[in-house]
Amino acid sequence: MWAVYKKELKSYFLSPIGYIAIGIFLLAFSAIFLFTTIFVRGYDMGSLYFYIAILGLPIIIPVITMRMFSEERKNGTEQLLITSPRSITSIVFGKFFAATTIVIITLLFSLLYYVILCFFKAPNLVTTLVAMLGFLLLSMSAISLGMFISSLTEHQSIAAILNFGVLFLPIITSTFFGVEIPFINLAINYQKFPSGLVSIQEIVNLLAFMIMFILFTIIIMQRRKSVK
Repeated sequence: MWAVYKKELKSYFLSPIGYIAIGIFLLAFSAIFLFTTIFVRGYDMGSLYFYIAILGLPIIIPVITMRMFSEERKNGTEQLLITSPRSITSIVFGKFFAATTIVIITLLFSLLYYVILCFFKAPNLVTTLVAMLGFLLLSMSAISLGMFISSLTEHQSIAAILNFGVLFLPIITSTFFGVEIPFINLAINYQKFPSGLVSIQEIVNLLAFMIMFILFTIIIMQRRKSVK
């Protein structure tokens, strides 16, 4: 797994993808930071992570995940990958944790906004850390979905569009039509974390969603390996 992890993480930074994803993340953080803190003179870091989760993740996660397996199929390296001595499980987890590392790097950068607020009034550190924990779990769930979608097609653009659509659809239906789609609406499991509350139910729901789509990806790749 670690060999795949290192290879994938290296590929993120040898191509523009890693820099673009982190750049979009930080741009979104900066814009929402202005609206949730500077303009209204607020000191709630939880709101910052909440709005990034709602508005930023549906855009950024597809950028991170669209190439995970699609690129392998398009470049013809998928057969070499799945017939290597490494297990399918280790390959999937290696790619999954490499994408998760991009989110972790971004979260570490986001602490700069906490430092900025400390010059005026120190926000509650525990609330901030809990909000970050929930954001990480939410991101990992979205990554697992994006990874699964990437395993279904060889076209990165199609994978990105499908992932964006699935993540953004619940927001559109609930905002404009008042219709909730709880199964794919990950945001409903990020309601208490921004307030500094650790919700066991939200953690379980996010972990279950994450594990389910990781298993789906393993099944898809295992079937493809058996066909090869």
